[in-house]
Amino acid sequence: MELTIFNVGHGFCAYLRTDAETGILFDCGHDDGLGFRPSRFFPSRGIRTIENFVLGNYDNDHVSDLPNLRSVVYLPVFIRNRSIDTDQLRRLKLEGGPLTEAIHAMLDMHATYTYPEPPVNFGGVELRVFYNLYPGFRDTNNLSVVSYITYDGLGILIPGDLECAGWEPLLAQEDFRRALLGTSIIIASHHGREGGYCEDVFDFCKPDVIVISDGAVQYDSQKDLYRKHAAGLAWNVGRADHTIRYVLTTRCDGHITISKRFGQCDSIEAMQSLAFPGVAS
Repeated sequence: MELTIFNVGHGFCAYLRTDAETGILFDCGHDDGLGFRPSRFFPSRGIRTIENFVLGNYDNDHVSDLPNLRSVVYLPVFIRNRSIDTDQLRRLKLEGGPLTEAIHAMLDMHATYTYPEPPVNFGGVELRVFYNLYPGFRDTNNLSVVSYITYDGLGILIPGDLECAGWEPLLAQEDFRRALLGTSIIIASHHGREGGYCEDVFDFCKPDVIVISDGAVQYDSQKDLYRKHAAGLAWNVGRADHTIRYVLTTRCDGHITISKRFGQCDSIEAMQSLAFPGVAS
């Protein structure tokens, strides 16, 4: 299993490749200034089908490359918060101003992908999703989909842009708390901003490392809120600059890849965008 969190500045895009050679895409943000678009990266790797597309948040920075991606990659399964229908979602998005091309593409998928998700062989990877219900929440951040990935003892939590008010009802669910107990890696909610931070989450887990996907530091919370909650992991093992890291960021570390082979220890590596041929703008 291999999960790559791409450096897309302020946004999110991550891709999980399983031992069965099937894929799960989490969001499809992009950044031309950094030279990365999912719609260029996947065809350059010969990937024309991604078996599951999970949309963690209904905002533009999570779907910005969707119109281009749909034209070059087949996305047969679309997982999102189903508690809000297309008309409700359109009205909610219009409250924030005119709709972008990417939001129109997202709304089209939300309207047309109407059938239950068929089962996919993920080669030992298990994916569970949790989300709050509309109209109990009427903002896109707290309607985020929280994805929980497990594989051979490794647990990874991807919470979209969930804010503290949205964490609380999920933490009231026993199955969600149980999932947190096995979490090894957490992607910081809402790009590490203070609004996505919920200290109560860490009553149920002590992750090895926390990953922040964002561009330039805009808030102090992106620098110091999360470090105290991570156990730390060895970084650059075997090199002179070997150290212990508690927080990784796409801003500083580039694309971050988490690899795990069945029965073996997991590893985390950082790679600059230039390591991926065919993705430059």
